[in-house]
Amino acid sequence: MGRQEIRAQMPGKIVKLLVAQGETVTGGQALVVIEAMKMENEIRSPIDGTVSAIAVSEGDAVETGAALVTVEPAAAEP
Repeated sequence: MGRQEIRAQMPGKIVKLLVAQGETVTGGQALVVIEAMKMENEIRSPIDGTVSAIAVSEGDAVETGAALVTVEPAAAEP
């Protein structure tokens, strides 16, 4: 698996960013919390890797398909 661009699966509001650019993350780790339809949803990383870009800020309104966070895969161990 290569670079993963995590996108919003629903329209909503960014409530909380749980990671920073350059941070190492693991598969399944929560990256962003989106409030949609009065419920908070954690958006999780599909892979182990490093956060290379964050496209949103807390308080932003996002539409379905909006880019949220990009995760570069962890380097393979030799």
